[in-house]
Amino acid sequence: MKQPRYKLSTIIIFFVLLVVFFSLLITDLLITENTSDEIRGQLEEKALIISRTVAESQIVQQELESEEIQGTIQDYAMSIQEASDVLFVVVMNMEGIRQSHPDPGRIGQAFVGGDEKRVLNGEEYISISEGTLGHSVRAFTPIYGRDGEQMGAVATGLSLDAVEAALEKNHQNILIGSLIGSLVGVIGAFLLARYIKKSLFGLEPAAIAKIYEERNRMFHSVREGVIAVDEEARITFINHSAKEIFQKAGIYEKEPVGLAIAEYLPDSKLDRVLQTGEAEVDEEQNIQGSSIIVNRVPLIVNGAVVGAISTFRDKTEVNRLAEQLTGVRLYAESLRAQSHEFKNKLHVLLGMIEMKSYQEVHTYIKQLVDHQVRETTSLTDKIKDPALAGFMIGKRSYAREQQVDLTVQCETIIPPAKDPNVTHELITIIGNLVNNAIESFHTEEGKKVSVDLSYVDDLLSMDISDNGSGIEERFKEEMFRKGVSTKGDNRGYGLHLVKTSVEALEGSLEIESNGQNGTSVSVIIPFELKEDVE
Repeated sequence: MKQPRYKLSTIIIFFVLLVVFFSLLITDLLITENTSDEIRGQLEEKALIISRTVAESQIVQQELESEEIQGTIQDYAMSIQEASDVLFVVVMNMEGIRQSHPDPGRIGQAFVGGDEKRVLNGEEYISISEGTLGHSVRAFTPIYGRDGEQMGAVATGLSLDAVEAALEKNHQNILIGSLIGSLVGVIGAFLLARYIKKSLFGLEPAAIAKIYEERNRMFHSVREGVIAVDEEARITFINHSAKEIFQKAGIYEKEPVGLAIAEYLPDSKLDRVLQTGEAEVDEEQNIQGSSIIVNRVPLIVNGAVVGAISTFRDKTEVNRLAEQLTGVRLYAESLRAQSHEFKNKLHVLLGMIEMKSYQEVHTYIKQLVDHQVRETTSLTDKIKDPALAGFMIGKRSYAREQQVDLTVQCETIIPPAKDPNVTHELITIIGNLVNNAIESFHTEEGKKVSVDLSYVDDLLSMDISDNGSGIEERFKEEMFRKGVSTKGDNRGYGLHLVKTSVEALEGSLEIESNGQNGTSVSVIIPFELKEDVE
């Protein structure tokens, strides 16, 4: 059964209320206890001060010395009682007989409560007892005469009901404060939840968790390596493909998340992207001998760079894909040229037949067959790899279509390669170099391109030369860089692929051109024969 998922605002309000409730409850208990003790102490001190004041009054002392009840003490005690708002102020003599009382009818009677004996022995103290006016807190103070002898005592009482009323009022104030605090907590929790939800683009925690899991699965499923860092250049994410690429380069850190990118991958250049805030795309990078193609993009939130992400792929895979696409294109061009040439010849034959020039038809076909046989035989006798031979035949047709005289010379037999991928690389190299040579002409006459092949001592040499316009001096340094071309936009990939293929075959490449008398390209590669070829 699916568990219910509560909204973020509900969760925050609940926990804030819970925290506020327990905080205020504990505070209420502590404050109530401390405040109760403090109020009780203040009231007891008040009673004791009043008792001492009455005990030191000359009026009280003089009447007690006369040992007759004259009413002066009663008047004085009542005035003090009313002014200080206490329950009673009772003056008694040494026999415990009242000299004053809130009820005048009780004057002359013995003090009630049983807690007055200690004060008649000269002790000052506070007690709680029940008298004629009910339960009260009583402060007892002895009265001494001018000769230092005790003449009586004063008892000042505060009603316990008044004490409890004061404590209850204080507790009510604390409760009101707690309710106000809870209300403020609810409002604060609601505003906090609203702010958090707004910063999370209105998503609930369950939706965020789902998106996070989907993101992780997506990044781990792609073949490209992905690595992300925060604003402090510390790794926050790395997918499986990235780890595999790094392991090929000899980096075996199992869990790099949390490490500084400079420690894990010193040449990542992600720290530079964090500083500049500018993306870097399709750059080549070498990681301990392994080449990768890298894209680096800053992560910008509200105009501030909060991190960077890098995606990359093993360059050998990219090159292999590009070479496959290039090889297919070159094959397609050769087939198209041969088809176009064959179509033109059919048009010639059709015209001769319609003119009923059958003898000319016979002669023309014989010439075509002889020419085709000689041309094909000259290549197939020398080039033993059918794919390479067929490609060269197609490239001749393409050159004739472009009105270029393409000659192919083989000084030695060119045997088939042991690895079929080598043939593919050769087609990429020869095809792009011949295409560049054909496209180098600015005039319509005398366009010549030659291809010379030879195999000696396990080395295959290829020389492609033309009498075209040559290479300008200003392009020589950057002509192998991808995208650099003098022929317009979306060009500049041929020489880059040639250089990549030569490097893949561990060969050498030299170009000579003075910018006026054509270009000569020399390529030498190690060449291993098939085992069944002598």
